[in-house]
Amino acid sequence: MLSPFEESLLSIMMVIIMFGMGASLTFKDFKLSMRHPQAIGIGFLSQYLLMPFIAFALAWLLNLSTEQTVGLVLMGCMPGGTTSNIFAYFSKSLLSLSIMMTICSTLAGFILVPIWMALYTQGIDDAFRIPPDQIARLLFLLLIPTLLGMWLRRKNANVGAIIELMGGLLGAVVILFLVVTWAPRNWRLLMETSWQVYAAVILLGLVGFLFGYLFSRVMKLSTQKARTVSLETGIQNGPLAALIVIMTFAGETQQLILLIPVMYSLFIVLNSTWVTVLYRKITYREEQARDQAKVEPS
Repeated sequence: MLSPFEESLLSIMMVIIMFGMGASLTFKDFKLSMRHPQAIGIGFLSQYLLMPFIAFALAWLLNLSTEQTVGLVLMGCMPGGTTSNIFAYFSKSLLSLSIMMTICSTLAGFILVPIWMALYTQGIDDAFRIPPDQIARLLFLLLIPTLLGMWLRRKNANVGAIIELMGGLLGAVVILFLVVTWAPRNWRLLMETSWQVYAAVILLGLVGFLFGYLFSRVMKLSTQKARTVSLETGIQNGPLAALIVIMTFAGETQQLILLIPVMYSLFIVLNSTWVTVLYRKITYREEQARDQAKVEPS
């Protein structure tokens, strides 16, 4: 499904993304994030309580195979991806909140992802389970470039800002390259894949968007913050999930489990684009309403 070159490129891409994400963060950002403690907490709960359960429920409802179930649950347990920050920006959501939620879920993933994977895949044959220590080791290794990026930003803000920009651009270029090269080469696989798999990877993102927004509104967040949490909830770190599968399995088992993260990564871009356009229109209408209220005589 992925060539050795693409697997190596995926590994390099993850290091670059994590380095760039660390370089985007300053200790001042942690202080600023305290302006939205409730939103970060609600986003954290959406990420690590709602999404793993949604993935498990979809796998059960769609009667996915064991390998597909492992792949989907893994996607549901992943921290937020940096892609959510891009869509938060274009949807006119709170970018600073989105970045902090991504950082927090990524740092917490070192502990929570192995726990949730062990819980939701219990009873599955050991040959298809991902050892918790394997997940923890990989996430720990990826924390190193993140911390290095933070250190570099603190030592030299200008260099850190350049690294942040380069990390985002290179990550986007590599993702685009993998999509452009993978889809044509695997068109037969895409044609033969069951509708249940398509439904699973599409609904995981869409249901995540919906439940993230509804949960935020029930918890009394503003509509703008709720949209930010919604995007952060529905957009999972697909490349990280694919890398975990590649580092854990081999042969046919690897290919069967890898199918879900790869296809999720393809469709989440389309889903996120549609939701972003919708959220941007809603934000624009809200801004117009506020402006109108300011000019109307009391």
